[in-house]
Amino acid sequence: MKRFTAMLLILTMAIVFAACSNNVENDAATEDAADDDTVILRLGHIQSENDLWHEGSLKFKEEVESLSDGKMTVEIYPNSSLGGDRDMVEGMQSGTVDFALVAGVLGNFSPSIQLLELPYLFADEEEYRTVIHGEIGEEIIDRVLEDSDVRILEFWDRGPRHVTANKPIETLDDIKGLKIRLPEIKAMEATWKEMGASPTTMAWDEVYTALDQNVIEAQENPIPFIYGGAIHEVQDYLSLTAHKYEYVTLAMSDLTWNKLTEEQQEIISEAAKIATDYENELVAEQTEELLQEMENEGLTVVEPDIDEFAEAARDAHEEVAKTIDIDLYNRILEELK
Repeated sequence: MKRFTAMLLILTMAIVFAACSNNVENDAATEDAADDDTVILRLGHIQSENDLWHEGSLKFKEEVESLSDGKMTVEIYPNSSLGGDRDMVEGMQSGTVDFALVAGVLGNFSPSIQLLELPYLFADEEEYRTVIHGEIGEEIIDRVLEDSDVRILEFWDRGPRHVTANKPIETLDDIKGLKIRLPEIKAMEATWKEMGASPTTMAWDEVYTALDQNVIEAQENPIPFIYGGAIHEVQDYLSLTAHKYEYVTLAMSDLTWNKLTEEQQEIISEAAKIATDYENELVAEQTEELLQEMENEGLTVVEPDIDEFAEAARDAHEEVAKTIDIDLYNRILEELK
């Protein structure tokens, strides 16, 4: 009898121990499930970790994670590691990319935004901001969303685009036949052809090598972008052509947006605004410093008279606009008046 009682006691203790173990495992499983509820989002861009784009991306990541108390996190993929601009737009359309820093390539998916890519459309930064932050800018955002399922959260300033080459670009004659790299943007390509250049479209991650090997002779970009891509290592001259006042969009997959709760969407919107202010301040503060640093490293800066450049470029505008949206183009001109 004593032996039976002892065995019963041992069996009872084993059952209790097993039940406790199951409770511990269930608690751990619940904790794991809570961890799995963390929303992980991917942001890609084509620039290096040295570029201001990356700094802005880090700020966006910081704000998203802070505002969500760590329940949302952003993984950043620089250096075209999620592909080039077109690849990332297509990734946002399919939902494999959540955010990307992209600009004029969106015009291949929604034509209207290409009007912003016309060289010398804007005489200065104030004109550029009047359009993109006004009713026309909002309309373009809506069209991009409708046409491509890509949601533009914010426009980031980049400063004016300038030309680098291994010769000074001072007159329109210096552009004749110039083998200049351009992004895959038809409006830019048509205008540079009108100015006399021989443009080649090329992915950004190929540009440094192509310049170094003399496959192309020149490229054009804002000063922070030129510095971030170390273009001054393979080009001798920077001509301050200021042919386009530049932006990049912080864009988001609409598929991803629609999967988020309203609270999460508000967090994304707020983080995007904070990161935009941060990025724009960096561009304003550091552009002159980066230019001076490149000059110190041997880059020669040229200040051409850009009036003849602008006149030649504008000769192409109307014909290009007819292939995009002539009515919207005329409304932009009216706005600028």
